Amino acid sequence: MSAVVAAPQPLLRPMTGHDLTAVLKVENMSYDFPWTLPIFRDCLRVGCHCYVYESPQGIIGHGIMSVAVGECHILNICVHPDFQRRGLGEGMVLFLLDLARQKKARIALLEVRVSNAAAYQLYTKLGFDEVGTRKSYYPSRQGREDAIILARDLSVGNKPASF
Repeated sequence: MSAVVAAPQPLLRPMTGHDLTAVLKVENMSYDFPWTLPIFRDCLRVGCHCYVYESPQGIIGHGIMSVAVGECHILNICVHPDFQRRGLGEGMVLFLLDLARQKKARIALLEVRVSNAAAYQLYTKLGFDEVGTRKSYYPSRQGREDAIILARDLSVGNKPASF
């Protein structure tokens, strides 16, 4: 008889300033155009909801969201490349959406690169719908890239957002 030992699930906890070096490392490994240290510091300073996944290997992912006047805006979801495709990104989004509901947000918004098919598929699976485009929103190797604006109604299950 052989026993299968499951790897421990990473701990999801609030981000602190002490995490920023590790968060930046994950961000830089994951994106061609990563956020900078001042952006992360500002998010913590202004009271954004900032969380990290911590595993025995250290910080392996993070998520950042702002909530104001009945809306949440998911600003950044990032999972270390070695830990992608394990449901951590989905788990982070679901956690942030639940937190947004607790903070009385009725609508969730986010942007996704036109070229990021995996993220787009995840967000639509989670009930987000296209509501617009931001032209030349993201930097890219070819200059600028459009962002698709996605929204979701948080008041009822997976109901699509309506404006």
